[in-house]
Amino acid sequence: MFEKAVKEASEAQQKYAEEKTTREAGTRPGMKPPNYVKLKTNKPVGNVRMLEMNISSLTPCECDPNSKAPCAPESDCLNRILMVECNPQVCPAGEKCCNQLFEKRQYPPLQPYQTQSRGWGLRTLVDLKKGDFVIEYVGEMIDEEEYKKRLSHMHENNEENFYFLTIDKDRMLDAGPKGNVARFMNHSCQPNCETQKWTVNGDTRVGLFALCDIPANSELVFNYNLESIGSDKKPCMCGAPNCSGFIGVKANKNADKEDNKEKKTTKKKKVVVSKTHEEECFVCGEEGELLLCDGKHCTKGYHLSCLGKKQHPQGYWLCPWHQCNICNKGRVRRCTFCVNSFCQEHSEGNIRLDPVKGLVCLKHDEEKTVENNESETGVDSLKPKPDSTTEPTTVETNIIDSSDNLTTSSQNHTESSVKEDPTNNNIVIKSIDVPKRRSRRARSYAENNKPNSDKVVNGLVGKVSKRKDRPSSVDDKLIV
Repeated sequence: MFEKAVKEASEAQQKYAEEKTTREAGTRPGMKPPNYVKLKTNKPVGNVRMLEMNISSLTPCECDPNSKAPCAPESDCLNRILMVECNPQVCPAGEKCCNQLFEKRQYPPLQPYQTQSRGWGLRTLVDLKKGDFVIEYVGEMIDEEEYKKRLSHMHENNEENFYFLTIDKDRMLDAGPKGNVARFMNHSCQPNCETQKWTVNGDTRVGLFALCDIPANSELVFNYNLESIGSDKKPCMCGAPNCSGFIGVKANKNADKEDNKEKKTTKKKKVVVSKTHEEECFVCGEEGELLLCDGKHCTKGYHLSCLGKKQHPQGYWLCPWHQCNICNKGRVRRCTFCVNSFCQEHSEGNIRLDPVKGLVCLKHDEEKTVENNESETGVDSLKPKPDSTTEPTTVETNIIDSSDNLTTSSQNHTESSVKEDPTNNNIVIKSIDVPKRRSRRARSYAENNKPNSDKVVNGLVGKVSKRKDRPSSVDDKLIV
């Protein structure tokens, strides 16, 4: 019995819906829409003139004319993106172009009908998809002066139905006396259509497009955005949940917020891409168990032994690559090949920018390394082989003659090799030219260290010191 009752109720509901649709679609005496002159395109009135088409100023698109639907909505037609309609004389697709909706008047089946509380309206007889072209808003094209005359006349005759739509600052459309069925579209605070201004053959025209998927037999409405003149406001009868109560007043947003509260929105989680660390030690270049840096973008890893550590540090740890070697400050300039890094104060003389390799420290500065190696090789080749019975000593650069004049051979950048002549026990001093470039470290050593003792050799006074753990330098004088 229950299933039978449900079946009868559904049949009755379906029958009632069909009768309602037939009743509303039927044309009965006195139910015809008001008279108006039908227009297919806009008609200029008075001083208004239509813009003439100049083919040379039209821009062709780059769509493939051999495709199934050239310049279609799903294509990347440049003119469609810029809301410009293609011209068949310029478009590569010619008459096959799908971006000629205004000129070809490709409207879906539409029908004016009598609504229950808002007079006449317009509905679609087929399903519409979001973004579909519905119809062009057509009427008389007037200027501001003509608009004021017509508006004053309508106020005098107590007419409340307005059909004005602005094109630009100098022109507007009036679909009241003349136009097409778009004039029957009502206002709504929650519309399913919107107006768009397109450029067609160089002139501006207004079209209505679907804002969402619209099922068949649904009323087509859009927001008038009416500008009220004076204190009088026209009541809005759209019945939308966010209705403002008056045409031209902004829609109420509180209703939308309440609806959104009922719908639970899930926040999209940001995808965090984990950084990939290097598999080799940055110091020795070998694999093994590595201590990884916790820096945000640092991928370096180190052996504990290479860092001189015995156990892993606890908590957040930054590798030596992020700290100055001298003062341990951040914001450093890092060597590309090792952990040496220096802050701005200590960068000068310790690290430089190589145009090929980037930032390099003194250890990896190829130019200075080659120069130092060449200098050391030149000095070593000049050193005599030491005798097994004698101990090599070093006499520094100051030698005083009998007239007490100081011979500054170091200032002339020469190196003297002193040998003992077995025949006359005289000292022979041989001067050899060496490169003028000095090492910073060798120069500071010679300036800061004083000789330990003075020694008289055959009437010549010299400063003698043992060569113990002293680096070879181009400033040294060798005596055997």
